Amino acid sequence: MKKIVASPNAPKAVGTYSQAVIVDNTLYASGQLPIDPQTGEFVAGGFKEQLTQVFKNLQAVLEEGGFKMSDAVKVTCYLQDLANFAALNEVYAQFFSEPYPARVAYQVAALPKNAMVEVDIIAAK
Repeated sequence: MKKIVASPNAPKAVGTYSQAVIVDNTLYASGQLPIDPQTGEFVAGGFKEQLTQVFKNLQAVLEEGGFKMSDAVKVTCYLQDLANFAALNEVYAQFFSEPYPARVAYQVAALPKNAMVEVDIIAAK
């Protein structure tokens, strides 16, 4: 049986998807954009500010589902520019600690709303 997760502390879905779905002891969080849930707009600033907001949004979704960032087992990062890889590692270390979850980072041609970054997470207990 699956349970849908919807956090009021994260942006509403911008499409036909759920913020997250829990099946058994695993949470599958949809990709989050750097949207401030209070304003519905992207946060001001550059890549680091956008990525920080993305992780705050994911953290809110995980917490709503009864999970923590430390429960993450797989993180997928979609970057508009792979030149931001070092900045990704810097911000990532503020939200995750050893043992780190598995991770992949891709440079993509475009992201919704022209975001610089989008991230999704799989978490398990």
